[in-house]
Amino acid sequence: MAKWEHTVRGDFTDILTRIENGILEGSVSASLEDASDFEDGGARCSVRVFERYSYLGSNRVSLSVTLFQAEADAPIRLSAITSGGSQAMFFKINTWGEEAFLEKLTELF
Repeated sequence: MAKWEHTVRGDFTDILTRIENGILEGSVSASLEDASDFEDGGARCSVRVFERYSYLGSNRVSLSVTLFQAEADAPIRLSAITSGGSQAMFFKINTWGEEAFLEKLTELF
């Protein structure tokens, strides 16, 4: 598992669109598996789960991205976590695919 947390400023919808397009256009096998959006008062939260095939690890990996903004014009918190890149039964080995998938996101910022 690999994790990256970042704080950004800008338009929430524009940043979410940049993430979706960047991930989907960054890999021929990437797909958006599901999405969830919440809004309450001025707070917004969006969750996206992507998946792609990892040639390095010969398996599929997922990337979960959460954006949270407490109120309009507040900084946007981004949390991204990858999973599924290990081939071992009891411990994590071969996590190259997870790290490469996460790198696609970090390159957008």
